[in-house]
Amino acid sequence: MTFYDREDELASLETAYSSPGHAFYVVYGRRRVGKTALLKEFCADRPHLYYLAAQEAEDRQREKFVEQVAEVFEERVPRIDGWDDAFEYLGEKLETEDRVVVIDEFPYLVEENDSLPSYIQAFVDEQLQETASMLVLCGSSVSTMESEVLGHESPLYGRRTGQIDLQPFSFQQARDVISYDIVDAVRSYSVTGGTPMYLTLFNYERSLAENIQTHILSPTAMLYNEPEFLLRTELRNPARYLSILEAVALGHTTPSEISGATGIDSGPLSKYLQTLRRLRLLDREVPVTASGQKSKRSRYRVADEFLRFWFRYVEPNRSSIEEAPSVVFDGTIEPDLPTHVATTFEDICEEAVWELVRCEELEPYSEIGRWWYGEEEIDIVGLAPGDDRLLLAECKWTSEPVGHQLVDDLRAKAASVRWGPGDRSERFALFSRSGFVEGLAEDLNDNWSLFDLEELDRVFSGA
Repeated sequence: MTFYDREDELASLETAYSSPGHAFYVVYGRRRVGKTALLKEFCADRPHLYYLAAQEAEDRQREKFVEQVAEVFEERVPRIDGWDDAFEYLGEKLETEDRVVVIDEFPYLVEENDSLPSYIQAFVDEQLQETASMLVLCGSSVSTMESEVLGHESPLYGRRTGQIDLQPFSFQQARDVISYDIVDAVRSYSVTGGTPMYLTLFNYERSLAENIQTHILSPTAMLYNEPEFLLRTELRNPARYLSILEAVALGHTTPSEISGATGIDSGPLSKYLQTLRRLRLLDREVPVTASGQKSKRSRYRVADEFLRFWFRYVEPNRSSIEEAPSVVFDGTIEPDLPTHVATTFEDICEEAVWELVRCEELEPYSEIGRWWYGEEEIDIVGLAPGDDRLLLAECKWTSEPVGHQLVDDLRAKAASVRWGPGDRSERFALFSRSGFVEGLAEDLNDNWSLFDLEELDRVFSGA
């Protein structure tokens, strides 16, 4: 399989490996996000020991680990009874030869023995620090990695020399994988999101409709039950969490709306929402001009495009998909897909604004996000407090070109955005799938920027 992107993460690992003394890195992130591929790419041309933990009894886990150490150092497998002896054995071998040591799916080991972080602490303090070797702990259970490895209560706290919280690809990064034209690339990204496993599963020589039906709507397909497996990685009883994610994906975004849709009282709901946020499955948003902690105008959104697609179209239609998946696609998904894609398009346009700032095609802004108050909303608002400058932008995923009405509407809504002094500077931008009516650009002054899909493709290609 082709390895895509991750230049920054590889550079970070390379710097740690090349620096004097030992290194202790922590790599974590959701399932399928590419942690193992990243580490294998990093280890490929370096002397290394790679151990993949499994969900099995502790004794067998330890036996396999020791067998792996012995095989790498070409020794007979010694008799070892405990994890402390296993890591002492590894430390003795590293005294003679420096290696990158990767323990993948570390949470599986902790499940069987929660004292393991203490054994690794002793290994790091007493043996690893005396070498130029590199230890990498990797895991898909975000909660376990954050509590048992990174958390203040962990014996390993303060000992890591670096960490990588591996994120899904942005649209710009995913564009290297998605070989559709820009229209279908946006549509496809709204289905797969930036998770590398999902992106590379699609065959871009086939239509998006074929890919959805083959890889998602088939009961035998890997992605058909993927969100349930994802939640079971983190949660023992995922039923209520599944219902919350479905409610949010279907448009119930405020706590009161989620409570009404799921029947979960506000007290318990708050804890469920916090857990889903901690697991990176939900995002909490407030208007960009509001205080994130204090604002009561919060909304929730599913944090991943594929999960949003799945909870919007697959989970509510399981019975029908089992019987007639093509009917579900033709009758339910395809007619509604533009509405689903429109939200993704807003996120892609926000990403484009940051890229335009980076390449100095737009003036800098310190914060960029959505804005709403009452019934009024603006897709993208950028704040530049130091310059009293405000950016206001709308994004339209429609089949008709944008005309003067949207310009008038955006100008009118700008007055409702209470931010900055009365003489603030205002800039405007419009993003449109279908371009703009003839003459619109000539009717606007230099405070306006217009971006169609061809322009967006240019922005993301770095041209």
